[in-house]
This record gives sequence, structure tokens and C-alpha cells, in this order.
Amino acid sequence: MTLKKLSGPSWALGLAGCMLLVLVYPDASLSAALRGMAIWWDVLFPSLFPFFVISELMLGFGVVHLFGALFDPLMRPLFRIPGSGGFVLAMGYVSGYPVGARLTAKLREQNLLTRVEGERLVACTTSSDPIFLLGAVSVGFFHNPALGPCLALAHYGSGLLVGLLMSFHGRREERNAAAGQKPILMTETHRPGKLKKQRPEPGRLRTAFASMAEARRRDGRTLGELLKGAVQSSLQLIIVVGGLVVFFTVLMELLSRAGVMAFLFSVIGRFLSVLSFPQGLTEAVTSGFFEVTLGAKAAGTASAALPFKAAAAAFILSWGGLSVHAQVSSIWNGTRLRYLPFAAARILHAFLSAGLTLLLWRPMMEVSPALAPLWTPVPALYSPAAGLMLLALLLAGALLLSLAAAASGRVLRILLRR
Repeated sequence: MTLKKLSGPSWALGLAGCMLLVLVYPDASLSAALRGMAIWWDVLFPSLFPFFVISELMLGFGVVHLFGALFDPLMRPLFRIPGSGGFVLAMGYVSGYPVGARLTAKLREQNLLTRVEGERLVACTTSSDPIFLLGAVSVGFFHNPALGPCLALAHYGSGLLVGLLMSFHGRREERNAAAGQKPILMTETHRPGKLKKQRPEPGRLRTAFASMAEARRRDGRTLGELLKGAVQSSLQLIIVVGGLVVFFTVLMELLSRAGVMAFLFSVIGRFLSVLSFPQGLTEAVTSGFFEVTLGAKAAGTASAALPFKAAAAAFILSWGGLSVHAQVSSIWNGTRLRYLPFAAARILHAFLSAGLTLLLWRPMMEVSPALAPLWTPVPALYSPAAGLMLLALLLAGALLLSLAAAASGRVLRILLRR
């Protein structure tokens, strides 16, 4: 209760201090705002806006419900989330933050997820997109295309590990909710003494298309109305994302002018020395704590050995920065999803990703010269069309795994009956 009473005055004092710094350093605030606008317009808008629109259209046409029925045998036992989470996972990995949070909020609004399931889903779908990881970080910031496979495997592999670990989150809450429900008594309508003949269970593919048709019928909007709504909601979201990027860019500049960043540099430098990491990574980690792009760029130019610089970049990409955290929190408005599990998952993802980068460094970088031509920057490689192709490949792979899991379960049930 005391913390809640103090939070309001603390935020008010902090915002008043920021306003005072803006008045004291107007030129620095303007230049920082222009840098943030450039990041939003040149990088975030073209890479995120198409995926926002496509995801809205897929929700309207019931495609998410289709994949939800198909992916259920894979997602339920592994991550304890509905099958629609498989589609969100693929979209989140291809298009990056905050698309996973956006789709999770949409599924939550449609009552396709419980609160615990939504927290699990957004914990493992908040990640960087391959275009930024391979194009901007590996090639643009580190000037080393061979670094891409190592960073990608560490980042996305640790994200899946976080998803597996988050499957244990909220189990007690689910058990309590299940115990509070009244047991369902006999609901059969057949006469006593006669067994109702059970109909054969329809095929999974037929059930998936039936779910898609039902979702499309419930939506009821025409193609023009769907497209108009998708563009409008996507523009609103991308403007919010851009505003938050500009705000945190200006905030970092003001904190640097006020000397606060120097104090944070000293604190984080001591923490890195305790962990036996070079203190040259202090600026990168501190900047990445606030904004992922600035932190990853600082990691590429840090005065440290390349394995530690790559580990710092993986840490920053997985943490996401307070800017991404603010974007996710703004998207969550009205869904009752809690921030604390998300923050814990981001910290876990960051440390797992950094550790996995160091663990994979020797085996992967020994063969990376042979892989380097495959990751040479080509303009077509980092286009939205390439992202859509990658999304199709991920969905196809997940679908094959889901069908294999369903077939294995059916065979196992047949063997047990014998």
C-alpha cells in the first residue's frame, strides 16, 4: 500500500524533472527526437507496418483459428498454450516485437486465451525480427555477416527455452480455477439403459476449416471493411511505437546531459566486472537497458573482445529495452495481463541468450567462414517479402510437427487399447 501511495508522487517528480531538462537542453532534445524519428521512419515503419496489417486481416478471415486447431497437438504439451499460439509464435519471430504482444492481446480480447496462457505466450514471442538481427546488427553494427547464425540461434533458441520454462508459470492458479468449477453432471439426453452411439471424431483438418469458417461468420465484415480496419488500427499502433521510441531516445539524451547516465555507467561497470565481463561493454548494456537499437549499435563499437560484444548484443536483443516494454504495456491495455511475469521472462531470456552465445561461439565461429557467403547482405534478403517467405516456412514446419505429434498420439492410443 505504501509503494502504491508513493508511486504517484514519484512519477510526477520524474516527469517534472524531464520537463525541466527539456527546457534546459532544448537543442539536445530536438536532435535526439530527430534521431528517434529517423529510426522509426527508416527501420520500424517499413518493417512492422505490413505485418500489423496482415495479422489483422488474418484474424478477420479466421486464419488464426485455422492454425489454432492444427497446432494444438504441438503447443499444448510443450508450452501449455492453445494452438493459436503457434501462429503467434511464428509471426512474433518473423516480424519481431511488439507483433507477438499485439496478437496475444487480440486473442485475449476474443477470449481465446486465459490470462495465464496470454502471459506464457507473450513471454516467448517477444523477440527481435531476423531482418534487424541479421541485417542491422550483424552486418550494419558489427560488420560481420558470419555472426548472424550464432546470434540467431542463441536468440531464438533461448526464446523457445523461455517458453518451455514459462509453461510452469501459473499452474497453481489454473489448478485453483479448475477446483473452483462445479463438476459437470450427466448431460446425456438419451434414455436410461441405452447407450448413445458416439459419432466418429471428425478429422483435424476438417475441424480446423470449420473453426475458420465459424470465426469468419462471427466477424461478418466485408473485405473492404476488414482492410480499412486493419490499416487504421495498424497506423494507430505504429504511431504509438514511434512515439515511444522518440520519447526514450530523448530521455536517454537528457539523462546523459544531466549526468545520470554517467552514474549508471559506473554502477553497471562494477556489475560487469563482478561477472568477469569487460567494462568496455558498460555503455552498450546501459543504452540497451533503455532502447534496443542504441544498445546493439553501441555493442558493435565497444572496446571488448568479439565474443563478449556478441554476447552483449544477444543480451540487449533479448531484453528488448524499456522502450519495447512500454510498447508491450500499452498494447496490453484492457487485457488484465500482468507485467511482472513478462519482465521476469525478459530477464531470463537475456541471460540465457548471452550464455548460449558464449557457449556456441567456438563451434559455430569455427565453421562460420564457410557460412559467411550465405549471409552476405543482399537488398532482397531483408525485404518484407523475404519476411513473408520466412513466415510461410515457419508455419509449414510447425504444421508438419503438429501433424506428426497428432499422429503419434493417435498411434499411441491405439496401441494402449490393445
